[in-house]
Amino acid sequence: MLTLEVEFKGGHKVLVALRQPPTQTVKHLATKLPFHSSAHRWGDEVYFEAPFHSDIEPDARQDMEVGDVAFWPDGDAIAIFFGPTPVSKGHKPRAYSPCNIIGRVEGDTSVLKTIRDGTSLVVKKL
Repeated sequence: MLTLEVEFKGGHKVLVALRQPPTQTVKHLATKLPFHSSAHRWGDEVYFEAPFHSDIEPDARQDMEVGDVAFWPDGDAIAIFFGPTPVSKGHKPRAYSPCNIIGRVEGDTSVLKTIRDGTSLVVKKL
């Protein structure tokens, strides 16, 4: 199983176990590692631009679980969900529009609460 590390400036890290078998989006992602980006917050979601595009997949969805990691085709971005977003209906995370699920955070997502807009990051394979 391929595991990613998202390391934010300041030393905070999250590990992401990617979907198996890999979807087309996961395959696109794997060919672009490592890459640098900048974090953005949208409620309890951290997202960042990815250096690739992937089309919407048949199992794309808006309703998420805490710890889901998804690719947002409308913005070519990766989103990590750790709580409600501005479009949530209740306490569960919800994406702005359908996203391709690419994996799940391994472990605690609470470190994401400390990430601020503009924080630089690197995504790499472990």
